Amino acid sequence: MADRTNVRDDRGRILVLASGNRGKLRELTAMLEPLGWDVRPQNDWQVTEAVEDGLSFVENALIKARHATRFCGHPALGDDSGLVVDALNGAPGIYSARYAGENADDAANNKKLVEALKDVPENRRTAHFYCAMALARHAEDPAPLIAIGRWDGRILFAPEGDGGFGYDPLFWVPQENCSS
Repeated sequence: MADRTNVRDDRGRILVLASGNRGKLRELTAMLEPLGWDVRPQNDWQVTEAVEDGLSFVENALIKARHATRFCGHPALGDDSGLVVDALNGAPGIYSARYAGENADDAANNKKLVEALKDVPENRRTAHFYCAMALARHAEDPAPLIAIGRWDGRILFAPEGDGGFGYDPLFWVPQENCSS
């Protein structure tokens, strides 16, 4: 009988990123590869994008993770993030990427946000970026790992700086004294 103590099952080394985003793939690979994980995008299995019909960032992250692992058979990591503006009752929230419409670009989303806040004074323009991540070991995982984070700031009256993407030019971070 062969000694199997040093044999590792591929299922223990592959982590599927429930996204086709190459930037996210690069970041996660850099973090997890030293720990022995082979991070692969769901596209490697021709997995279609999940329907994000949850009511929260956490629900959407979990939907993505379960969807990917169902088709790939490996643990999967899903995420959902966006901008939450207090004066807009949490909008754009889970609709951040499509705030100005289904095919809206960053410029259109930013323009809509500036317009929605045009009469809101500076002291009421508080907001935060919110991110939820869900790690599902399998599609029916009853105890997925959920992590959330937020970054507080406020919304500017006009874009500043030339770095970042999305809402970054409108998001002022007081601790850093700059837009993100």
